[in-house]
Amino acid sequence: MPKIDRDYPAGLSGNHVIVWRNGIFVVFAMCGIGLASWMARTPAVKDALGATTAQMGIIIFGLAIGSILGLVASSHAVNRFGARRVMASCMVIMPIGLTLAGIGVTFGALFWVVFAGLAVLGFGMGMCDVAMNLSGAANERVLGKTIMPVFHAFFSFGTMIGAGLGALAEIINLSLAAQSAIIAVVMLCAGIAGALATQSERMVNTGEIDVDPGVEQRRPFAVWRESRTLLIGVIVLGMAFAEGSANDWLSLASVEGHGVDKPTGAVIFGIFVTAMTVGRLAGPRVLDRYGRTPVLRASAVLAALGLLIFIFVPVLWVAIVGVALWGLGSALGFPTGMSAAADDPRSAAARVSAVAMIGYVAFLVGPPLIGFLGEHFGLLRALLLVFMLIAFAGLASGAARERAVD
Repeated sequence: MPKIDRDYPAGLSGNHVIVWRNGIFVVFAMCGIGLASWMARTPAVKDALGATTAQMGIIIFGLAIGSILGLVASSHAVNRFGARRVMASCMVIMPIGLTLAGIGVTFGALFWVVFAGLAVLGFGMGMCDVAMNLSGAANERVLGKTIMPVFHAFFSFGTMIGAGLGALAEIINLSLAAQSAIIAVVMLCAGIAGALATQSERMVNTGEIDVDPGVEQRRPFAVWRESRTLLIGVIVLGMAFAEGSANDWLSLASVEGHGVDKPTGAVIFGIFVTAMTVGRLAGPRVLDRYGRTPVLRASAVLAALGLLIFIFVPVLWVAIVGVALWGLGSALGFPTGMSAAADDPRSAAARVSAVAMIGYVAFLVGPPLIGFLGEHFGLLRALLLVFMLIAFAGLASGAARERAVD
């Protein structure tokens, strides 16, 4: 790997400059803002549509279907067009879907229009997920240190901002259409600018994504036969369920399970994403000191403990402490899984796509399943499914152990 150190001030190397001037931070943040601004309003969406808990699961299922389709298309798209162009395209697709969903809620409570809008949003998010994680992994290789959790921390910063905007919109009674249009404009302008400002890795290495396209094209499905890929997928699945279930259901579960009002439900969701952001900012130092496997096991314990507190403790302030632990424990699973999947740059795009696809099963199966269980047993009890998957993720953590590439 060529050295690019130059005379940067204060001992900062060129590699650090490549990372910290990278527009990928903005891309991660815009994805978080778009998703969380919508999810913070799920109680309002339910009321506007007159939907049952099970029907809300179907609506969120649209987001998951779109995400899976985006993931399926992502590996080919990234290998053909490069991560930067794919991210820029997704910053057009996602605002369109978000605006369509907001219109469906506000003008006529059009259930299937909302479903379609979330599917479009999910498609752009799934495509962008692979592209931005590949770019993040490339930056890790250039820097030679763990940096992926910081990229994901900016996603969490985005979710904090999005949750705050959702709570504010709820307080001032702003319609979903108006909120979605405002967020869409921000995503379109800032997201495209961030994607186009993302440093091409050819500036510091041998190629845009640092893969051999011939290898990817000759055996794109070979990674599915590797046990390590599947076990990393289990880690990402469990921790994506821990994170995704909070995105989808936390504000509503707080309202229906703990009896708070809708703005407070949005604030509790904001506490979750704030705790997750703190965990991700601390992640690089913790991972570099202790290694992936011990950190992932400890994360699973924290997430499981926090979730159990939220489910079973009726005292609100204690339940909120549980939410904070749940957020901290959920912070590092997904980004660490993505880093592990991209350890070998020769098959990084295919493996990251495969692992992300396994993880996105949480978003595909989770919403309708939790909605169905919530309809019959209550949302709090339905979240016990998430506890089980977190336990499986903790057991599979050894698969993420760092490996050298020949």
